[in-house]
Amino acid sequence: MEESIVYAKKYIEDLLSFFGLNTDVYATNSDEEVIEVHIPSTHLNGFLIGQRGETLRAIQFMVGNALKNNGYEVSRVSVDVAEYKKARADRVAKQAEDWLKTVKDSGKPMELHPMNAADRRVIHKLAGELGLITESVGEGPGRHIILKPPEE
Repeated sequence: MEESIVYAKKYIEDLLSFFGLNTDVYATNSDEEVIEVHIPSTHLNGFLIGQRGETLRAIQFMVGNALKNNGYEVSRVSVDVAEYKKARADRVAKQAEDWLKTVKDSGKPMELHPMNAADRRVIHKLAGELGLITESVGEGPGRHIILKPPEE
């Protein structure tokens, strides 16, 4: 695990230095399966995050593939820039509270707009805590959640 963390940290630091950003990256393991990499806030935050986090997900994908292709035991990586993911998860959770309340009060299912896997995960978790049923449907960028009231 430690070798995977060191490799992921070095890979991202090398990538950032290519863009003229020499900064320390912090890497830990949240559990035995995922390496958490944190890039501190810099003048390149917007560039590194990209539109709706797409560049961030691309960096994450590249690091994961590099780990996998070089035979490291752990290849799942979560990259965050200036705590963007945490702030986004909080915003999604706040928005989801209204949707969950509407479904719970009305007793009718609600189809949400398409969203990425991380956002869907936040909603699945919140809905589960409130006893609501969720279902992900669709493929690729059109994948979305249907919130359903609890079955009685």
